[in-house]
Amino acid sequence: MSRDGIRASCLAEESVLIRNLAAVTALDATDRAAISRHAARLVEQVRTSGRAGGMEAFLAEYGLSTKEGVALMCLAEAMLRVPDARTVDELIRDKITPHDWAAHVGDSGSILVNASTWALMLTGRILDDDEEGVAGTLHALVRRLGEPVVRTAVGRAMAEMGAQFVLGETIESAIERGARVSDQGCTHSFDMLGEAARTERDAERYLAAYHAAISAIARAARDDEVRNNPGISVKLSALHPRYERSQAKTMLPEMAERLLPLALAAAKAGIGLNIDAEEADRLDLSLDVTERVLANPSLADWDGFGVVVQAYGRRAMPTIDWLYDLSARLDRRIMVRLVKGAYWDTEIKRAQVLGLKDYPVFTRKAHTDISFLAGARRLLAMKDRIYPQFATHNAHSVAAILHMADGDRSSFEFQRLHGMGDALHEVIRHAEGTRCRIYAPVGTHKDLLAYLVRRLLENGANSSFVHQIVDSSVTAEEIARDPVAAAEADGFAPNPAIPQPSEIFAPRLNSKGWDIADPLDLAMIDAGRKPFQAPFQWDAEPLSPCKHVGQARTVINPADPNDIVGHIVETHPDRVEGCVTAAMDAQPDWESLGAPKRAEILRRVADRYEANAFEAFALLAREAGKTLIDSVAEMREAVDFLRYYADEAERAGDNCVARGVIVCISPW
Repeated sequence: MSRDGIRASCLAEESVLIRNLAAVTALDATDRAAISRHAARLVEQVRTSGRAGGMEAFLAEYGLSTKEGVALMCLAEAMLRVPDARTVDELIRDKITPHDWAAHVGDSGSILVNASTWALMLTGRILDDDEEGVAGTLHALVRRLGEPVVRTAVGRAMAEMGAQFVLGETIESAIERGARVSDQGCTHSFDMLGEAARTERDAERYLAAYHAAISAIARAARDDEVRNNPGISVKLSALHPRYERSQAKTMLPEMAERLLPLALAAAKAGIGLNIDAEEADRLDLSLDVTERVLANPSLADWDGFGVVVQAYGRRAMPTIDWLYDLSARLDRRIMVRLVKGAYWDTEIKRAQVLGLKDYPVFTRKAHTDISFLAGARRLLAMKDRIYPQFATHNAHSVAAILHMADGDRSSFEFQRLHGMGDALHEVIRHAEGTRCRIYAPVGTHKDLLAYLVRRLLENGANSSFVHQIVDSSVTAEEIARDPVAAAEADGFAPNPAIPQPSEIFAPRLNSKGWDIADPLDLAMIDAGRKPFQAPFQWDAEPLSPCKHVGQARTVINPADPNDIVGHIVETHPDRVEGCVTAAMDAQPDWESLGAPKRAEILRRVADRYEANAFEAFALLAREAGKTLIDSVAEMREAVDFLRYYADEAERAGDNCVARGVIVCISPW
């Protein structure tokens, strides 16, 4: 599989792709029925075990389909992103007060749920504006005195959540706390919490933390085989503040220089190091880094280099194929951790904002599940070079992998998140003898929230397995339903509730976008701009009746004094009054066209802009020194305005006098 093949799959048509992936699973109706029965039995075993984890208990109480669950998410976002206490207090008052937290007290045996409930009920009581008999001034006084208490109470509730979902504040405490489950046959992949580096100082701090963590994990590695030892997961975004396509020329060598010593230290310690998957626009860059580092001869005898692949991405299968080809070309054995993905909402929103032709992720959960099974099938056939690691809390996915493994239980492992899925994984570990690894976050409370928000978004919907496993109103058979059958019932069609990015303003067409993080889009733009690079020049002059024959002014590229962009003849000040008069005289004719005709003209202009976008990008860069991202934004803004006002003109109709006059300055 070539890198261009991966890139071309980014926005592949969903229904065609998912049909193909369903075929790749190679599961016929008999296989799928057996898998669903097995999965239902696993669900029943989990339910009867009475060992629902912290996240499952929390989501059973505060699913994101409830007002309270949404409010808690808003609060977590507030405490994560708002820098000052006053604004946090205002957000607490706005988001938490209206909800009936008291209704949840005593409904769950989980310490986590009740601790969170009491804290949130406390905030509601302190900030209750509807309390009868209390004057407005007293309300203000209570709020003023109570808000710091609210902040403290909610902070303690979030800290209680952190204890459930973070293994330790330091790598040493995490290793010590994890020793108990390690002694029972599980191992860990430690994740040092923290978001992307914003500065070089951030990157240095994260890099030092990774080195320290590897040193600590090395002391806990007691086996000669990597797969039996704990490992570490590394986020490339933490190693460099400019982890982006526009900075690839300088960033990639520096990133490889920072990652290689980490890999060498992990190899020396006999532990695994996985490159975590992040947002879709960084996949191509991560593969560049992977290839550079893995090719180092010093890593030849190490089987612990790992890459995480997200099944919700439409490039998952070609990425797996490329990784296998890379390992064969370099004569390496690597690990591949297959996950379903944790940035779905971000990817959907980004594609809509950019105006892409489609989404880089699947729009139905069943489609992601099918992609996961297809990836599992492919990885199980690649065990000569790849050690598969299947990260899932879903009983159906587990049952399907066990079925496809056909009795083999030693050449792959299952993985789960700390605080989630422990009951399911204990069942299969004891019943099937499978390996189990726990993805274990390490960090302080302030580092937890971004991670926790992603996990709640990923697992909090009432359709998620983690949410449903403790919901007795959902039958085991429903939870264990076959995703292929679900997709077939919908005709393998995308989710109709999620319009294509071009249709989010329907009936108005969204402006066409270009992804400047996509090498294929960049190549297309470069090819389109090439005819308009120097020495190409433009000539411009006013249109009649403002035409003025005078001396042309030379336009110079502000970034390159030797680049003459073109020549322009400007309207003489004496002609301005005549131009305004001509515009006013043209108004009646423009108005008489009628709203539909005027709208049609505006849309034609928008279409012409998009058809000549590459020339515009070249002109904007050479004349005004605009970057590509600014040029794309300017083009899209112009097109959006034209189409918006076209729609508004038709909506208002001819009863609304058309006061606008088009002044076209385009050379097209």
